Parts: sequence; structure tokens; C-alpha cells
Amino acid sequence: MQDFIIDNSVVMSWCFKDETSKYTDAVLDYLEKATAYVPAIWPLEVSNVLLIAERRKRLRQADSSRFISLLFELPIIVEQETPERMLSEILALAREYKLSSYDASYLDLAMRKGLPIATTDKNIISAAKRISVSILSGK
Repeated sequence: MQDFIIDNSVVMSWCFKDETSKYTDAVLDYLEKATAYVPAIWPLEVSNVLLIAERRKRLRQADSSRFISLLFELPIIVEQETPERMLSEILALAREYKLSSYDASYLDLAMRKGLPIATTDKNIISAAKRISVSILSGK
């Protein structure tokens, strides 16, 4: 099974039972045989979603800690990026495809590594199709 890039939209769905889908469950199953890569921004995105969920009383702090522990057990590698690339190539990609800089960082990583991307984000899917980055199949 091929390695892939995983977007935070997929990862965080695993934290909330009402957000999972056949696709996101299939991506989790892929991690039994493949490695996923994420951009350097990913840990901050995860922590931000957890903080917001805690503040809205959707999660308890213990739930967040448990979820983080589970994430550490998965074969997810955080790819570091230089500030220069973040402020040049990734910014340019975000501008060109009307993405947030966060979303563009996932797409940029998929392009650089030549790997498919696992995402449920409609903006990333649209941009990926326009630049021939494949979307990881949910099959």
C-alpha cells in the first residue's frame, strides 16, 4: 500500500463519532500498512481543534489527551518546512488556488512527495484535481 499525505479534516474526524465516514474509517485502516505525512503546521491544527472542542464542551481535557496518545501510536510523520518556503512557494500556491495557507501546505507536501492526499476538504479536493494531485481512494 502506498504512503500518502493526510489532511487534518480526516484525522480530526476520528476524534468525533458524528464526523466519521466510510472514507475516514478506510483511511485509518490504510495506516495499518502505510505511512502518512503531514506538514509542520499539523500539530498546531490538531491542538486548535481540540481546544475549541473543549471550550464548547464537546470534549473533556481527558478525551483530548487520550486522542493525542492514540495519534502518537499511528505512523504519521510530520515534515518540517523552512519559513522561506512557507512564505514563498506555499503562499503562492494558496493565492493561486484560493486556499488557506494551512490547506496549501498539505497540497504542497503532496506535490513535493508525489503522493496522494487523504482529505474531506472540498477546497483541497478541488485544487488537487486542478493540479493533478490524486486523492486517496476510500476503497
